[in-house]
Amino acid sequence: MSNIVTLTTDFGLQDHYVSVMKAVMLEVSPDLRFIDISHQIPPQDIMAGAWVLKNASMEFPPGTVHLVVVDPGVGTERHAVAVKIQDQLFVGPDNGIFSLIGDEYEYEAYRLSNSKFWKKKPSNTFHGRDIFAPVAAHLANGVSLSDLGEPVEELVTYRWAVPISDRDGIQGWVIHIDRYGNLVTNITSEMIRESVNSSRFRIYAGNTILDKIVPTFNSVEDGEPAAYIGSSDTLEIAINKGNAQEMLGVQKGAQISIIIQK
Repeated sequence: MSNIVTLTTDFGLQDHYVSVMKAVMLEVSPDLRFIDISHQIPPQDIMAGAWVLKNASMEFPPGTVHLVVVDPGVGTERHAVAVKIQDQLFVGPDNGIFSLIGDEYEYEAYRLSNSKFWKKKPSNTFHGRDIFAPVAAHLANGVSLSDLGEPVEELVTYRWAVPISDRDGIQGWVIHIDRYGNLVTNITSEMIRESVNSSRFRIYAGNTILDKIVPTFNSVEDGEPAAYIGSSDTLEIAINKGNAQEMLGVQKGAQISIIIQK
């Protein structure tokens, strides 16, 4: 087993929430190593957390435990789960946060019903501290998934709209906006190769139109928009040394269209 535990939350860094979860885990296993994937997930934005988790988690060493707390349903009937995907372990709420990874890989999931691995008298509003954190530490210590509770056949899933491709082009959507204001779409490079190929085309994004895909945002002049294939292997739109969200008037969920010119 790895002694690495990653943390992904919407807690931010203003309050004590992140540090106290680490303290709880260190009580269980003092030799743990923590890596913060992100604590800046927009509040209660489950799919933003799912997207960040998908793009980061599978790069870690085998046996890494990923503690994920984006949990607007804390204290309700939503379940707490531990999940094994490939050689990675995940702990968090069963609210769709594992949707994107679960769609891509097979998984083995268990409900966290064995209170032996929780803190005593867990609160109704901070399962990150009282349930998820101690369970994550026990998993990193080698506790078996099956010791945590009963199996779960199917996790809760959320799904984004799938991009549409036809002879006229591709219609997709902005699924993520990073801290630079870059627009990440769900239009994959494979879809562009198959549908657009060498055809002339125009990309419609907010208040601008682009007619080419460049290697990187730095391929255009400062202040100019650029369409390129980003690190997630999907179409992204940015402003070189600017903020595309602000300058193009685009929000998450906005439509992005690639129209083939005939």
